[in-house]
Amino acid sequence: MKRSEFLQPLSREHHAALSLARFCERAAQSGDPARVREACEHVAADLSGEIERHFQDEERDVLPLLQGTEKTQPLVERTLEDHRRLRSLLGDLQRNDIEALGSFGGWLLAHVRFEERVLFPAIEAFLPPCSGGPSGQ
Repeated sequence: MKRSEFLQPLSREHHAALSLARFCERAAQSGDPARVREACEHVAADLSGEIERHFQDEERDVLPLLQGTEKTQPLVERTLEDHRRLRSLLGDLQRNDIEALGSFGGWLLAHVRFEERVLFPAIEAFLPPCSGGPSGQ
């Protein structure tokens, strides 16, 4: 299924996030301290930069479309909780914590799958067909 134009940029970023999640899991499973340190540094930088920007974009532009209805409010809450959980690992990642690295990879993978399979289809139900966004941009 083709994503609405409004969601396509976020969906493309999800592809990169899936690669990052697998990178984290492989590095954590390796047990190699140098590989873990390199992965933690990479992920901490991404989490502070690109991933944080992605979260803010979703929280500002996407989630308000679903807030307030009994059916969609749990999707908003799940998304915000996932973002909080992933953000909470930053300190441990900055300390090169192997468990945090593995957890981050697993949670990021689950989060992206949730957004692509559940959240985005729910949002698209609220968008006009062929819409560039909530106002048809």
